Amino acid sequence: MKISASLYSNQDKSLKELVLELDALRIDSFHIDCNDSPAVFDDIREIRQLSKTPIDLHIISAEPEKYFPLIAEHQIEYVQFQYETMAGKELPPPPVGTEYGLAVVSDTPLEVFASYRDTCSFILLMTTTPGQSGGVFRKDNFNRIRRFGKQFPDKKIHVDGGVNDEVSFILRSLAVDSAVSGSFLVNHTSMGAALLGLKMHEVSSHYHVQDFMMDLRDVPQLAQEEVTLASVLQTIEDYGLGFTTIVDKDNQFVGISSNADVRRALITHLDHLPNIPAGELINSNPIFISEEATVEDMLKLVTSVSFPILFLPVVNHQQQLTGTLMFNNLIRSEG
Repeated sequence: MKISASLYSNQDKSLKELVLELDALRIDSFHIDCNDSPAVFDDIREIRQLSKTPIDLHIISAEPEKYFPLIAEHQIEYVQFQYETMAGKELPPPPVGTEYGLAVVSDTPLEVFASYRDTCSFILLMTTTPGQSGGVFRKDNFNRIRRFGKQFPDKKIHVDGGVNDEVSFILRSLAVDSAVSGSFLVNHTSMGAALLGLKMHEVSSHYHVQDFMMDLRDVPQLAQEEVTLASVLQTIEDYGLGFTTIVDKDNQFVGISSNADVRRALITHLDHLPNIPAGELINSNPIFISEEATVEDMLKLVTSVSFPILFLPVVNHQQQLTGTLMFNNLIRSEG
């Protein structure tokens, strides 16, 4: 996941000093908020003289059209327009070398992106109150990120607001492409340490598994009494996640059946495949986690075993299945 440093979140250092320090740390891009002020392009001009790092420009204006010539002139790499201030205005195709995005606040329906999908390659989810530096990430945005990814799988997701080291870890697991970090990064006593925290996985814990797990309605499930070789294979195929969870009639978590479990059962029963016992298709002792576990608890669990964990069933106090954690996106981002 790329990190975009919000330059205007720091009021103590000169623009030149901040740009050079972040460049030395190999920041991915510079985020600039343009609250309907063409004067920001004076800062952009200065940045271009100092650095070749891409610029990530967020325009909040009821007249986005007045910025189109400036965007082309300065060859801005990433530009996002605030949906709520545009009053439904259309966006033209971006200039060559520029990607357009649509910025939306947390209470705006994700469906508004559909009208801009032809011109915008990404969405910018504002996850705190826009314009307020140092705000707290709203938990409901974890689910919004997941829903947008399902609705618009060919589009990238950028996030702005409340991104610290722990939130960054969760965003990487949700396949977010880029995150804007303001106060946490540019006002940190050591920007190098802060950037490392945003990029790495050792974090403190304020969020719980239930805040960002895959919702139960999206989790492959089979009732214990319905488990057969055909039903397991079909469920795995339908969801495309490489496994299915098994529950009893009270939704108590019984176990999982993964590609590996099916493979082992097939090897054992090659001579009589139609008669594979249901119990041999199920791993009845898998690793799982409580929905109230913290991020730190989760990390301790997945690092305590000697094999890679690609998914982790989530249960409540009654041992009922409530969701699943997926780690395939995180593994890709860490690579």
